Amino acid sequence: MHSSRLKTIFSKLYFQILLGIVAGVIVGYLDPKLGVELKPLGDLFIKLIRMLLAPIIFASVVVGIARMGNIREAGRVGLKAILYFEILSTLSLVLGMIVINIVKPGVGMNIDAGHIDAASITSYTTVAQHSTITEFFMNIVPNSVVGAFAQGEMLQIILFSILFAIALTRMGERAKPLVDLLDLFLHGMFGIVRIVMYVAPIGAFGAIAFTIGRYGIGTLASFGQLMVAVYLTCVLFVVVVLGTVMRLCRISLWSFMKYIKDEILIVFGTASTEAVLPQMLMKMEAMGCQKSVVGMVLPTGYTFNADGTAIYLTMAAIFVAQATNVNLSIWDQLLILGVMLLTSKGSAGVAGAGFVALAATLSSMHKIPVSGLVLLLGIDRFLNEARAVTNLIGNGVATIAIARWEGVLDDRQAAAALSGRTREAIPAVEATKA
Repeated sequence: MHSSRLKTIFSKLYFQILLGIVAGVIVGYLDPKLGVELKPLGDLFIKLIRMLLAPIIFASVVVGIARMGNIREAGRVGLKAILYFEILSTLSLVLGMIVINIVKPGVGMNIDAGHIDAASITSYTTVAQHSTITEFFMNIVPNSVVGAFAQGEMLQIILFSILFAIALTRMGERAKPLVDLLDLFLHGMFGIVRIVMYVAPIGAFGAIAFTIGRYGIGTLASFGQLMVAVYLTCVLFVVVVLGTVMRLCRISLWSFMKYIKDEILIVFGTASTEAVLPQMLMKMEAMGCQKSVVGMVLPTGYTFNADGTAIYLTMAAIFVAQATNVNLSIWDQLLILGVMLLTSKGSAGVAGAGFVALAATLSSMHKIPVSGLVLLLGIDRFLNEARAVTNLIGNGVATIAIARWEGVLDDRQAAAALSGRTREAIPAVEATKA
């Protein structure tokens, strides 16, 4: 009996990923050189998932909107999602600003900005100079559809998918065979995802081993106060803000987090939310969110609803100001908040988006030295894990909130999924109105 239970635990994906993370920390600490050399394991897993993202996003959005059958309804869902994203992004920015001003981890560091070698952040500042809002909107439209799919440009793929879905909706019944075919194709893609997930523990092991081996645990001690502040703020945001949203949706946040525990551990290990987008699409639909809402809200949220990144942006900017003895008035900080509402969107989809957004913000302020970003390079990878997990949970909650707002959240199916039971196993008398 005992061995049978042990065997069941070891067969669980979340347990295997947890073992991979622990093993990665040990290897990276004991043999840093080997840890750095294991980086390809994490990169390979991310590449396997990214290989599937473009077709999965395309099919999810097209099938979701086309089966909705009402273009106005699709537009209403989109507007509600954008409104929700902006409110939550603002709350996360404000929370980050409050905590960093209370904890003040940069005060007393007395860094002379004039003596900082900024060569290591040149790539980020160069990209930031070209990350204007105008260019961001121009970049949403691809030069070619094939190019968008080949380069994995998420926003461009979403735009094309929405336009294609609208065209199919206007065709009516004639488009039904194509929509059914895309739905079948989508299920095939999800089948590949299930196969790829077998190597998730190895990917998490390689990514964590590289992080510890490359940056060292000693880095954590040097900037421990800032790291604790960021992690604490992310926890506060999830428990207080997202917890309140889930209470309004009449769903337990804790139950939902247990439901997506595999995805949380994968994101923590790889520091990439992209690594679990396909599984999240499946799980959100499985817990009763309407397919059309999931297809629109979740992929879009990956760009517009980065709550964890927003928390990091305000905390990192003010930390640099504190460390370099730059005094910021309350109006300066409110200006930073306003600029970040724009720059956090303008850098979406760019590699190292957090650093790019920070560089763009500090460049536009002309008060906090951009060279101060060098202070964050060593711990950015560790902070990225907190950002990514917060982003993941935030986008899952956003999908539930919009589905509830639209009245298309199946309470009976949600209860079945969150409790680990199948929908068929629940008696009809347990069903509740959406």
